[in-house]
Amino acid sequence: MKFRDFEDVISADRMRRYAFACGGKVQKCMALYRYNLAISSEMLKIISCFEVALRNRIDHTLEPYFGNDWLRDSCLPGGIFDNPRTLGTQKIIGRAYNGLYMTGSYTPTKLMAEMEFGIWKYMFSGPQYAATGQKLLSVFPSKPKSTPALHIDNKYIFNELDSINKIRNRIAHHEPICFAAGLPVKSVAYVQTEYSRILKLLKWMDIDGHSLFYGIDHVCKFCQKIRSL
Repeated sequence: MKFRDFEDVISADRMRRYAFACGGKVQKCMALYRYNLAISSEMLKIISCFEVALRNRIDHTLEPYFGNDWLRDSCLPGGIFDNPRTLGTQKIIGRAYNGLYMTGSYTPTKLMAEMEFGIWKYMFSGPQYAATGQKLLSVFPSKPKSTPALHIDNKYIFNELDSINKIRNRIAHHEPICFAAGLPVKSVAYVQTEYSRILKLLKWMDIDGHSLFYGIDHVCKFCQKIRSL
């Protein structure tokens, strides 16, 4: 496809950053756009696997204390999230549960699958962490011990998950992840930082990320393609 036609489909405004990053070389510009799509797809696969691993570990941690239906029960009257400080979480879980209940398709597993990444992130926010009995740091049994300079507590984990959630949302809203922050300059630093963050958190969960992603992980391959463009 000629660049003019490509630009007409994608939009000149959207392509302006790519063109600037490639010095106006139209073939490289289109290649960068396609590589951004590819690396976005790769990162989304990695984040999806991480999210499933995280939610399963949260489930396995809380089930012995709150029962097999703990997520459903958490949003019911008298449930652990039935208080003003966790009202948003209660409403999100409640809407999902009501939708499944109305169609007769509720199972604990289906309700888990209805939750977005943000729900699991907020499990480590202060009010939700307290409501679940301050037990969820055990999801990360191999995390380093806190030091006076660095407290690896629930707030730290929340911020780590928030960073992963942000790149997930950028990808979901078709925002590029192949540029330096705030600049029309191609860079894979953002991708590499979040990729490394995921591998670190998996390691703290006693999960070998490289083995988990075997056969589906081509993040480094497309980082190299973008660097070489």
